[in-house]
Amino acid sequence: MSETDNDEDDDGEDLTADWGAALQEQVEGEGGTFDEDVAAQWASMMDEPDDEDGSRGATERVLNQEEIDGLLGFDPNELGESEQRGIESIVNSALVSYERLPMLEIVFDRLVRLMTTSLRTFTSDNVEVSLDNISSIRFEDYLNSIPLPAILSVFKAVEWDNFGLLTVDSNLIYSIVDILLGGRRGVNSMRVEGRPYTTIETMLVERMIQVILSDARVAFEPIGSVNFKIDRLETNPRFAAISRPQNAAILVKLRIDMEDRGGHIELMLPYATLEPIRHLLMQGFMGEKFGRDSIWEDHLASEIWRSEIEVEAVLDEFEMRLGDVMNFEVGQTLMLNVGEKSDIVLRCGEVNLLTGKMGRKADHIAISLNNNLAGRTTEFSLGEPNDEDDVLQVEGVN
Repeated sequence: MSETDNDEDDDGEDLTADWGAALQEQVEGEGGTFDEDVAAQWASMMDEPDDEDGSRGATERVLNQEEIDGLLGFDPNELGESEQRGIESIVNSALVSYERLPMLEIVFDRLVRLMTTSLRTFTSDNVEVSLDNISSIRFEDYLNSIPLPAILSVFKAVEWDNFGLLTVDSNLIYSIVDILLGGRRGVNSMRVEGRPYTTIETMLVERMIQVILSDARVAFEPIGSVNFKIDRLETNPRFAAISRPQNAAILVKLRIDMEDRGGHIELMLPYATLEPIRHLLMQGFMGEKFGRDSIWEDHLASEIWRSEIEVEAVLDEFEMRLGDVMNFEVGQTLMLNVGEKSDIVLRCGEVNLLTGKMGRKADHIAISLNNNLAGRTTEFSLGEPNDEDDVLQVEGVN
């Protein structure tokens, strides 16, 4: 072996020693030991597959649905929440927020109170209804997020000439069936998977839906009169398409608790369905009551009956030149085109109210009325009467 080869070997050993010393100083500075870290690195290298198939599988791994939803910002379980991420905020930027319809939340709060009473009567059990969430959503996104199995009720708003969708989840279906058929309390309802709902289960759920729609009609009554009628029941969301996929809708999530049992219902109303009453839903809520207030109406009517008005008795009207009017003198006589039996007009402002015949009663000039306004006995007198007998009482004639 030549000296050149020996020198090269020595240089390689020196370089290796320098790298080893530097690596040991770095590891010891981080709080570890050199031997342990080197052993751990060698163990990890031995565990890693060195074939090309393993590396290709790691780089070409197929993403699952949760990872895809996380990248795009979609989460079917969080549809309708205020926080939005990623592409979802861009896609939903064109949606109309239900917060622009302040009366809508008042209507659904009233619906919750009505349903609590109605379902207690319907089930003869202690029922609590709560409003979970009100949100805006696209119709296609909602259909894709419906947890199956479920019963979907397509109903029609007759006066608004459009449709809505009410979804009952499986937990509530089995709970209602169990309660209505006399199931024992304190025992969770049995769920049978892998089969369609029976006719009895469907009929019992349909009865509950009718109760809910009846309460919805009463809840919307102060805003506008509407009747909700069940159109059909579906178990496949594809057959419950009542709107175009990209149309926006209002989604209301309600929770129904019956002691240790319960479930959710979801009420979906497209914006097209609410369009006839949109201007009413945009109004602000000014008090506990909205719509007609019978107390204020009665008070206003009573005050109107007590109000005082000025009534004039017009004998005649005619036109004259301004020059003739300016030449009027004291004691001048004006000739009127009326006779003793001519009708006198009673006027309030610019409105002609009544007609009558002029006459005299006691010391006052009076008018005998020919008709009346309300079909009742009318009392009227010109001037201030001296006593009650001076009031002219005339039976009105229509």
